[in-house]
Amino acid sequence: MENNTSLQQQLLEAGVHFGHLRKKWNPKMLPYIFAEKKGIHIIDLNKTVECLQETAAVMKQIARSGKKILFVGTKKQAKDIINECARRVNMPFVTERWLGGMLTNFNTVRKSVKKMQSIEKMLGDGTFDSITKKERLTLSRDKEKMEKVLGGIAQLGRIPAALFIVDIGHEHIALAEAKRLGITTFGVVDTNCDPNKVDFAIPANDDATKSIAIIANYLTAAIAEGLAERQAAKEEEAEDTSATDDNEKKAAKLLAEAETEGHRGGRSRTQGPGAGGGQRRRTPGGGGQRGGGRR
Repeated sequence: MENNTSLQQQLLEAGVHFGHLRKKWNPKMLPYIFAEKKGIHIIDLNKTVECLQETAAVMKQIARSGKKILFVGTKKQAKDIINECARRVNMPFVTERWLGGMLTNFNTVRKSVKKMQSIEKMLGDGTFDSITKKERLTLSRDKEKMEKVLGGIAQLGRIPAALFIVDIGHEHIALAEAKRLGITTFGVVDTNCDPNKVDFAIPANDDATKSIAIIANYLTAAIAEGLAERQAAKEEEAEDTSATDDNEKKAAKLLAEAETEGHRGGRSRTQGPGAGGGQRRRTPGGGGQRGGGRR
């Protein structure tokens, strides 16, 4: 309870509770609105804390399973924050322009990423030295443009498991593509948006930098915990595997030694009766009976 109170106080100080003007509100946000003050809706921070904790738990589980969460925030207030948070947990991100078809036409986007990576490789291995200055300049410009838009998803080899979106109204194209592909969506939802459009809505101010920062950092910390637990589980599994291999090696060694001893014992027993068989004697009684028969 104290943790919730502390989190609620932090959200209050960051201005998370400030919504939009009453005339811009979406009626579906009514359950998340606490009151109206001077024509501005005030968001219920109790609901915000509940939704934030629920979202953090799901994100943590996704990260623990090794799947990727794509961070999307192209608003001026969100760009730097989303970039920093995504890089901190090694997650893909989009902070410039959302290209239409970035998810629904993922294969084509991957081709553009590969082209960008090939130009980077040419820059590194000195291939540019053998082409003209004009061609070099054209390729460099193309690379800069692609880096700006596709740099955040360069390491994304497959469609992500989830999207975290700041301002679902502003990022409606990304949201529509995610819904079409059945991707789980998390979103910061202000009073002018429809919270039913995302799977996990976080009612909060999506225009203030401090508000976006506190929510993004909270969720990033949850993802980091999930990744740490995954790494710990991997290390534990590796130790168990190593211990099992050692035990198997010891067992195999003991079995080999036992078999070796068995073979030695078998040879000794075979030689014993054989030697005795070569020195058989006739019993005196037997000889006497035969002698008696001749008589």
